Amino acid sequence: MDKQNETSLRYAWYVVAVLMLANISSFIDRQILALLVGPIKRDLHLSDTQMSLLMGLSFALFYTFFGVIIGHLADKYNRRNIVMAGITIWSAMTALCGGVKTYGQFFLVRMGVGVGEATLSPSAYSMISDYFPKNKLAMALSTYSMGVFLGMGLSIVIGAGLIATLPKEGMVEVPVFGAVYPWQLLFFYIGLPGIGIALLMLTVKEPARKETLLQGAAVTQPTLKAAMHMIWVQRKAYFPICAGTAFTAFTNYGSSAWIPTYFVRTFGWSMQKTGLSYGLIITVFSALGVLAGGWVADWFSKNGRPEGKVRVGLISGFGILISCFNFLLPNPNWVLFSLAIPAFFIAFPLGAAGAAIQEIMPNRVRALASSIFLFFINIIGMGLGPLLVAFFTDSVLHDEMMIKYSLIALYITGGVATIWCFWVGLSNYDRAIDLKKYEKHYAA
Repeated sequence: MDKQNETSLRYAWYVVAVLMLANISSFIDRQILALLVGPIKRDLHLSDTQMSLLMGLSFALFYTFFGVIIGHLADKYNRRNIVMAGITIWSAMTALCGGVKTYGQFFLVRMGVGVGEATLSPSAYSMISDYFPKNKLAMALSTYSMGVFLGMGLSIVIGAGLIATLPKEGMVEVPVFGAVYPWQLLFFYIGLPGIGIALLMLTVKEPARKETLLQGAAVTQPTLKAAMHMIWVQRKAYFPICAGTAFTAFTNYGSSAWIPTYFVRTFGWSMQKTGLSYGLIITVFSALGVLAGGWVADWFSKNGRPEGKVRVGLISGFGILISCFNFLLPNPNWVLFSLAIPAFFIAFPLGAAGAAIQEIMPNRVRALASSIFLFFINIIGMGLGPLLVAFFTDSVLHDEMMIKYSLIALYITGGVATIWCFWVGLSNYDRAIDLKKYEKHYAA
């Protein structure tokens, strides 16, 4: 590697680090509710199902709807500036959660968090794909995606620590907002620092777009209709990869939303003890999982096996499925340590799947394709994962103390669906790589 390329690659990794930091921030803001189930239910008089909608669907609806629009804009305009604006919006909206008075207000502000966070990953996937060669892309995207699991884990660890410092009862006076519940202070603590990350994005340069529709000729930017058609051509590989990754997220979001509550209800652990212990498991083993998945995918690519990115997803599904009996273990410490297995395999395919999609899509639809990918992840994962657990607990089992069986149902559903979807995607992936030449016919 010559000196110029080495410098460029170092800067590319710096960009990944900044974007990963933004990703960590977004998931801390997104997941902190998992530690606040008890006090929010108590003070706002909610059921498990209402709480699951607050944790999942309120966020996911606007995240996914605006994500597709923002993805198309990111294929046309400056992606760095779009991300900066998004970080500012989601950080401000998270802080506003500290001032809400009703469930309806909370629901609406969480929608606002979703709008802001919808800017990040479609733009980041597209930017990183322009900074890295194909044989390093899966590892780069896995490193960025590690922010998902670091954010989820740190939200539990940091949140548990901050909860311990909050008043246990009464109300707290906050300028502008007046009297708020003590748990609402947490949203100010985690939301406002995000403004600093938005400013850090000023050090990131917008990369030149590679592999545009015509090499050596004028760049053609497809209309939204044409871009959707280009993605549709790759549907036989693309949609199964999207769905397979979404079902790993389904298991992930359902787990992170309800496992802290499972330890409190089943074993009588405090939320602080649960948060610290489970948060460390996610932080360590999910981070290792997503990096390992990226390394394995790049190893396949270097050995002439690009479909290896999809095989990583198959491995993930089996790892999730074999973990479904963890919640039947009688000892809480055994359960805790056993959760390292699903934490690893849930994270395993995220970067590899993202790289697989980037590889089969032309540059000028990559952000849009990524936004639809994230649409699947958030509607199925965030929207349905926490809801399935709550539905089983409230409407099937009719006993909140039976939450372990709801979590078993989550893992079986997620594992089986992940395996099936990635198997379908694998059978069509080689053809999808060959089909990428269609972009030349489109440009002509």
